[in-house]
Amino acid sequence: MGTDHTKYIEEKKSAWKIFDRIYKKYDLLNHLLSCGFDFRWRKKLSTLKGDQKNSALLDLATGTGDVLFSLIKHSDDFNRILGVDMSYNMLDFAARKSVRKKIDKRVDFILGDANSIPVRTSSFDIMTMAFGIRNISEPVNALKEIFRVLTPGGRVLILEFSLPDNKILKKLHLFYLRYFLPIIGKIVSGDIEAYRYLNKTIETFPYGEKFIKLMEDSGFSGCEKFPMTLGIVTIYRGVRKDG
Repeated sequence: MGTDHTKYIEEKKSAWKIFDRIYKKYDLLNHLLSCGFDFRWRKKLSTLKGDQKNSALLDLATGTGDVLFSLIKHSDDFNRILGVDMSYNMLDFAARKSVRKKIDKRVDFILGDANSIPVRTSSFDIMTMAFGIRNISEPVNALKEIFRVLTPGGRVLILEFSLPDNKILKKLHLFYLRYFLPIIGKIVSGDIEAYRYLNKTIETFPYGEKFIKLMEDSGFSGCEKFPMTLGIVTIYRGVRKDG
């Protein structure tokens, strides 16, 4: 068991290599595997950011940039926008998308690790992360880094996979994750291992109240969870309140 756990942690440390391989099909698979619900999830996330004006936004594990682009579309209140990821290919793809959307002058993308975010302390008002925290080998450390980088009163929004509370729905969803998802992933991307890894991270990562506890232990206040689509994803919100 110890050896398996160590191997799993090592897989997480190199997870960015998976996304370097599948970046061309990543958006298509997100839309396909979620049956298009990913658009709704990102829109909901934008409604939870609050009404801060002229704020600085940082999106961790930004991937192909869809969270940033959705936030700009639905709540364009930002004077600075930065996307950070460890996958060069995903960032390059995101940058090219920003050019097509004619917002490349407003958005910056840089290579960086969520466990050591390459920006100054208290420099961003809003931080988002979608489907990235479960791929990090030290999620509590990443949450503490997010806390460090946020301004006092700043808000974090994390969109992540979860599992339904209903036992029957949970069994059906696990069946989908274990058997259908890897096959569809292989057909579209040609990389079955990437989507076997995805299934494993969804099943083992803490969600719901357990993840809320991780946020609180990392210093966040007013932590809330917003389950969506029968509980297969959840948005978590927290605030940095010093003192």
